This record gives sequence, structure tokens and C-alpha cells, in this order.
Amino acid sequence: MARKKKGREISGILVIDKPPGMTSNAVLQKVKWLYQAQKAGHTGALDPIATGVLPICLGEATKFSQRLLDSDKRYTTRVQLGESRDTADIEGEILETASIPVLTEPMIEQALAQYRGEITQVPPMYSALKHEGKKLYELAREGVAFDIQSKARKVTIHKLELVGFGEDYLELDVTCSKGTYIRSLAEDVAKALGTLGFVAVLRRLAAGPYQQDMMITLDALKALKPEGSDDYSSMDNRLLPTYTALESVPIIQVTVDQARDLQFGRTIKTLDAGDKPLPQVQLRLCHNQQEYLVGFGEMNASGVIALKRLVKVPELASVLTQ
Repeated sequence: MARKKKGREISGILVIDKPPGMTSNAVLQKVKWLYQAQKAGHTGALDPIATGVLPICLGEATKFSQRLLDSDKRYTTRVQLGESRDTADIEGEILETASIPVLTEPMIEQALAQYRGEITQVPPMYSALKHEGKKLYELAREGVAFDIQSKARKVTIHKLELVGFGEDYLELDVTCSKGTYIRSLAEDVAKALGTLGFVAVLRRLAAGPYQQDMMITLDALKALKPEGSDDYSSMDNRLLPTYTALESVPIIQVTVDQARDLQFGRTIKTLDAGDKPLPQVQLRLCHNQQEYLVGFGEMNASGVIALKRLVKVPELASVLTQ
């Protein structure tokens, strides 16, 4: 007999305003504890110095964490000029100093233009990428010699805008593809200006469909459930539906009978033969004036949908098993 999992069977996505100084995993564990959730995961770590949008997936929403990890991100950052640091951010040790040219907006724009679109980026040595099973920051701390250039990869900078600048800093607004390191971008832009630089401030404004206006702080979340109370309703109301992780995926509405078939691993047919196949579809069921995500699948040219990922809907369990 399978052991019953500890915690509440709660699903959804919470957008936390990550505070500075905490790791993303520490935020995740705090949210999981506050909700007493059976299962939780985040959608890609932010550096400890970073703040802003950190989507936390609870329950069935964790099945889509990888999709959110692969989504575009938006940041604002302050690039401090005149120094390089071993971590490429303000927490690192100073490696080298350099003079800073007299900055002008045209000069900065010329430097930024080199890093828009698809670029080849070398990640910082202090990163979680792995080499022969070890994370790069572990190798860096151990003083292991390693050719970081071998980890160069293609990323896309969709937007790179100058927000403001002073004698020794730049303020940038960046929208980029997955895998982009803002710390490396800061170093590269500084070099293009003829100096050195590192990230002094980093704030994420968006991750996939999740924007800064959806955020809640840990303190505000904690206040929604007074200490000693068993009433989670106010906290639960802050959760966004799991299907919000699939914003760009076409929606197919299914009936209760079709949802039941999906729950038992059977294919369903929703459209006539000859319709255009859809490589990705989200399957939603409207029931009792509520809408639920019941699965994620693929549809062929005959309108047959094969389930790729099942989403359990506890509220409908008794209906779907009748």
C-alpha cells in the first residue's frame, strides 16, 4: 500500500517577489511550508542578489516547470563600470580595475547594438552549469583550471534598451531568451565601451506570461494566514490557475466523457478529418461554472488527440470516475 503524501493537495502558480539575499530554493521551501503543499517547484533560479518575478509551481503545476524555465525573461539591471569581479556581480571579489571613458548616449547605443538579436555568450564561471558532473561555481571555488570558452552558447537578446546612465554606471532593460546570463551581458557591454563592469542590481520583471503586477511578497503572503489559523482560503485565492503556464498553447474544450477517457489514458477525437494538426494543445473542461486544465497533448490531422501529460483535477475526481 502506497504511503500517503504529507501536505495539502493544492495546485496552481504563485508569483513571488523574490527578496534580495535569499536563494530561489529558500523562497521555494518557504512557500511550500506556508501552503503545506505536497509538491512544489520553481521555474528557474535567480541569483541571490536578484529580486523580482519568481513563479512557484504547486502540485500539478510542477508538471509545467520546464516549460516556464524555457520561456523568455525580462530584467532591469544596473551595470557598475570600472571594475571586474570574480562572480561578475556585486558580491564578488575585485579582480581588476580600469578607467571609464566619458560616456555619451550615442557611444552607449553603439555598444548595445552589438548585443541585440542572436549572440554567442560565454557564461560566468560562477554559474550552475555543469562540467563533468560538477557545477562551474564549485570548480571556481576549488580553483580548478577550466576553459570557460568551451561553454559558449547561442542566446537571443530580444530587447536591450538604455534606461539611464551616469559617469560610472548604466541602467538597462533586457528581454532575452532562456539561458541568457545578465552578468555576462554586463561584462560584454562594459568591454565594448572600453572598460570593465559587473552587475550591481538585478531585478526580474517578467518570466514567460508572469509579470511584475502579479507578484506578492513573502511577508504579504504570510499575513494572509494568521499564525495558528487553519484557514488557507485567502492564500489559495492568490494562486493562478495551472493553465496560465500554457498561455500560448491552443485550447481545446472537452466534455466530461472525453475528460474521463483522457484520465484513463485513451485518445479522444474532437474534430473532423482533414483539420490542421496541432503539435501542442491544452485540454480544458468547463464544469459547474469552473474551468479546469485536464491535460496537455498533441492533435493529428484526423482530429485525434493523444495525451502527453495528465493533470489531476481533485475537484472532479468523483465525477470522472463514475
